[in-house]
Amino acid sequence: MNILFITADQWRGECLSALGHPHVKTPNLDALAAHGVVFRRHYAQAAPCGPSRACLYTGMYLQNHRSVLNGTPLDARHTNVALEARKAGYKPALFGYTDISPDPRQYAPGDYVLESYEGVLPGMVPVTHLTSGWKPWLADLKAKGYEIPADPLAMFAAQTPYPGAENRGKTFAPASFKAEDSSTAFLVGEAIRYLSVRHDSPWFVHMSFLAPHPPYIAAEPFHDLYDPEDMALPVRQETPEIEAAQHPWLGHYLFNQRGTGYTFGADSRDNLSLSERDLRQIRATYYGMITEVDAQIGRLMDYLKEVGAYDDTLVIVTSDHGDHLGDHWMFAKYSYFDQAFHIPLIVRDPTPGARHARGSIVDAFTESIDIMPTILESIGMDIPTQCDGHSLLPFCRGERPEGWRREYHAEFDLRSGDKIKENPPLGLKMKQCTANIIRGDRYKYVHFTALPPLFFDLEEDPDEFHDLAADPAYQGRALEYAGKMLSWRMEHDDPALTDLHLTREGIVRNLRSR
Repeated sequence: MNILFITADQWRGECLSALGHPHVKTPNLDALAAHGVVFRRHYAQAAPCGPSRACLYTGMYLQNHRSVLNGTPLDARHTNVALEARKAGYKPALFGYTDISPDPRQYAPGDYVLESYEGVLPGMVPVTHLTSGWKPWLADLKAKGYEIPADPLAMFAAQTPYPGAENRGKTFAPASFKAEDSSTAFLVGEAIRYLSVRHDSPWFVHMSFLAPHPPYIAAEPFHDLYDPEDMALPVRQETPEIEAAQHPWLGHYLFNQRGTGYTFGADSRDNLSLSERDLRQIRATYYGMITEVDAQIGRLMDYLKEVGAYDDTLVIVTSDHGDHLGDHWMFAKYSYFDQAFHIPLIVRDPTPGARHARGSIVDAFTESIDIMPTILESIGMDIPTQCDGHSLLPFCRGERPEGWRREYHAEFDLRSGDKIKENPPLGLKMKQCTANIIRGDRYKYVHFTALPPLFFDLEEDPDEFHDLAADPAYQGRALEYAGKMLSWRMEHDDPALTDLHLTREGIVRNLRSR
């Protein structure tokens, strides 16, 4: 079986037309969903990119792999989906990036790989490695006659002047490159070229797109697919001050936002002052970027069908985390709100056993940590003890595993939105910067190591505006969820060697009940 593992960056979970989104159109992913399974309540376990991808690639909760920030090394003792697939004879090929920071203990001091957090996941072969320098893509653009700016990020600057742009939001004008020359199109072209000479043995391709991650900009015609007047304004309190009053950390972060600006040349500190016109246009542009990625995924699916590989390929499409898109007065993904963690997932299992479940939508809570076990089971490999997740193949075959989780769980480090050389926020110590989230059908509990907790009744308050942690009417329920979180953390402490025993007869492994 072939493996095609696709990730986009910062793609909100509801943004699929297969799930009935009122605006965004994803016809190619809809077609894939009709041949596979959509997971409606799929969530990332961490943010930002590096920690989330560490969860995705290792099958581990953040509390166990401990790569808590972009740039925090991933311990070399942990295996991952690429290393395990190699044991089955695959040569996992990377097109894009993985944002995995290498364990510095494996390298000599001063080794160049320690100069950036944008490392390659161990076991992956970087066929086309696109980091923030964008060199392979820029070289392709240069060969096509484009003028390449000194600052690689300036390649995402909008065309100027552009007709009608003066009456639209700041992200309306299209990119200077053609859609067929975008970084997304470039990666798909590279993958097709790679696959064109690999028909004699199973392959493993990991496609990792930047879009729809900021800077928000789309090439023609995707920049103008959606009318900003149709876009809803962000879900948020009337003022940032009212929003900030919910919690001390939120009060700190709202007025100290960091990360990539919403468009080239923008500063994240400007997020609180964006006009309604800009906010509506940002959503329209973001949806255009999604539709562009969808078009390129369709191009890749068409190629697989053309060469007869589609029906021999496990296809997984997901994201690393979500995007606030102005909700709660924020952009990016640094918060405890669901917008940061809810992400799409489509799995197309090509085996005959999956034919009866094709086109179905799964409402069970699923997590990024389930992707590695899913891939490994599909190729007949054992799932390592380190994995906290579980295979999703039963869902793809019309079954619901007994005892499946009833909540999603996530974590983030409160320093994620701050420069690492600065002191932790709010006078906290480094080890006090952890936030843990548990969210079920109705209730959501957020625990901070050294700050007050939060509790939400999502049936009454789906937008998470009203913290009920101190409400006497909810004290018992909040305590119940605090206990659930404690039990979850205890159950998922790193097992390491705990299932092994040394005996006179040699090493004995306990049977592990999943």
